[in-house]
Amino acid sequence: MNVLVVDVGGSHVKVLVSGQREPRRFESGPALTPAEMVKGVKRLTADWPHDAVSIGYPGLVVHGRIAMEPRNLGNGWVGFDFGKAFGRPVRIINDAAMQALGGYQGGRMLFLGLGTGLGSAMIVDGRVEPMELAHLPYRKGRTYEDYVGATGLKRLGERKWRKHAWAVIDLLRAALEPDIVVVGGGNAKRLGRPPRGVRLGRTAHAFAGGFRLWQEANVDPIRRGRTPERVSEGRTT
Repeated sequence: MNVLVVDVGGSHVKVLVSGQREPRRFESGPALTPAEMVKGVKRLTADWPHDAVSIGYPGLVVHGRIAMEPRNLGNGWVGFDFGKAFGRPVRIINDAAMQALGGYQGGRMLFLGLGTGLGSAMIVDGRVEPMELAHLPYRKGRTYEDYVGATGLKRLGERKWRKHAWAVIDLLRAALEPDIVVVGGGNAKRLGRPPRGVRLGRTAHAFAGGFRLWQEANVDPIRRGRTPERVSEGRTT
């Protein structure tokens, strides 16, 4: 089965299909609607045959359905029929959970995505639990995302942003007690060398997670809408 993975972000939509190595992308932004996203993906992937689609969505997904409009994109995502629009079977998962799934190697893993916002997900012994930590209060009436998302980076500058990013990572690590923290997203590279117990994720993990959604071991839990999803352990490249 050829799977097309669509990673929807606040700045770009990135796509990759089974058997290809180089992802393609186009700009997203605060006005992007789901119909425009589908149109852009189809335009970029017309020469990529595929049988199914995985979508990583930057917001709340419950039982495989988008449950809340995104903060950094346009409206119309809740209730949109992606299967009809793509003409293929579609599975939707929170984008942070998809990237976490792609980089999971076993045990208790906390994933934090530093990009336009702050994505978060936890995998405990193979069960994926998307989380909404970004909008919890942090300092001075602002949220975690206000400090470590793209707006925080712009407001604070890279040096202060990095200080707060590590502080947030330490707080969440202490609260959730994972075996490993994986930090991904476009701004993870700004953190520098991580300490013991923290590793930097790779962009490719998002695509690996999207492919993994259609692996045989994962079909039943996701099809039936169970949450959290069960995934097999092991290294994913």
